[in-house]
Amino acid sequence: MSPIPAPAPRAAALPRRAIAGLAALILLAGCGGGDAADAYGAFEATEVVVAAQTTGPIARLLVAEGDQVAAGALAAVLDTTALVLDRQQLATQRAATAARLAENAEQLRMLEAQREIAQRGFDRTKRLADQQAATAQMLDQAERDLRTVTAQLDAARAQRRSIGLEADAVEARVAISRDRVSRATITSPIAGTVLATYARAGEVVAPGQPLFKVAALDTLELRAYVSGAQLASVRLGQRVDVHVSAGADALRTFAGTVTWIASQSEFTPTPVQTRDERTDLVYAVKVRVANPGGVLKIGMPADLTFTASGTTP
Repeated sequence: MSPIPAPAPRAAALPRRAIAGLAALILLAGCGGGDAADAYGAFEATEVVVAAQTTGPIARLLVAEGDQVAAGALAAVLDTTALVLDRQQLATQRAATAARLAENAEQLRMLEAQREIAQRGFDRTKRLADQQAATAQMLDQAERDLRTVTAQLDAARAQRRSIGLEADAVEARVAISRDRVSRATITSPIAGTVLATYARAGEVVAPGQPLFKVAALDTLELRAYVSGAQLASVRLGQRVDVHVSAGADALRTFAGTVTWIASQSEFTPTPVQTRDERTDLVYAVKVRVANPGGVLKIGMPADLTFTASGTTP
């Protein structure tokens, strides 16, 4: 009797998507097109996770999983009650600062006029003193008056600079508040399909907290892997045929275009390797495939041939 073979060592646990992709690739290979395929891979999409940019409770969440959204479409609104109250307080501070600036400006005009008078009085007294028509005491008094008004004028100018800095600070806070209010309105950065939502109306969110994920599904990219021997036959812009399973013993062919070729090799990724391929070095390529009908899905496995047949979906 032949000895019972020892059980093979357990492989590292794979993500569900990877396991599903591997199983589907095996099915593809069994459909008759796998032997003629030049490479295997799975579809990816441009996914964007939209996060909150300010703090506050969600007043409205206008998107749900599966929704189609346009670029710039309103997706969520945060409650801005606290921000509005803060802006009202800042508006009051701005008005008070403006009033102080106006009062200071009037004070400066008055002190400048007094200084001009004091300067004329000092000059006149000094001429009289030079002609010995005014006493030294009169000259000292005129000089003290001039210095007093000059000091008051300098103090008023310093006060104006201080009030100006306060006004600038208030304006900066107003700009920050205005920016926070604008960030409370959240829009979709791209046109696509909402893949997942991570929050609900009424929840309090913080800056950077994910709200939903959206992906452009009208065009997907197939990330496939080719060997070093195949690399010479792959070029950017090349038309290829992409095959996906369309049921039992059937394949559906899509036209694709090579958009990216890796500049560095890597070991065959676990989800697409066989026992004999585990030590092979391969190069990743990306193939853009139009998906107007939404037939192709993220994570769907596919194979490709580099000699395009000119077929269309």
